[in-house]
Amino acid sequence: MPSSARKVSAYFVVKNAAQAIDFYKQAFGAVEIFRMIDPSDGRVGHAELRFGETLMMLADEYPDFGALSPDTIGGSPVTFHMDTESTDAAVEQAVSAGATLLRPAADQSFGERVAQVLDPYGHRWMLSQTIEQVTPEEMQRRWNEGASA
Repeated sequence: MPSSARKVSAYFVVKNAAQAIDFYKQAFGAVEIFRMIDPSDGRVGHAELRFGETLMMLADEYPDFGALSPDTIGGSPVTFHMDTESTDAAVEQAVSAGATLLRPAADQSFGERVAQVLDPYGHRWMLSQTIEQVTPEEMQRRWNEGASA
């Protein structure tokens, strides 16, 4: 199988996709590549957004295809992890755009400064900034140490 066939991209399903696209642009600096509008009812049938180097896709709900938003199904078990240059600045930008702060920014033992926000469309985002290079062995040691404290 060619390596390009192994790429994984997230596909968001939301209510009010056109508004969500605007939110992701404002909150996370996403760049809209294109969108296709369903001619029968005006829903966004498919859109592509670039978040830094990552391509993500997005559409309005299509219950007949099983495409349901977190609002409809009562939440999502998925959290999107976004690398940032500054967690604090990313949180401020996201909250200013309408996200809800779930966890304030804090330095973590695994070498990242992390915060978590919920976007207005039901998706959780972990905003992260590398503050220290930590080996997997050191991460485990620190976790063990913290668990026994």
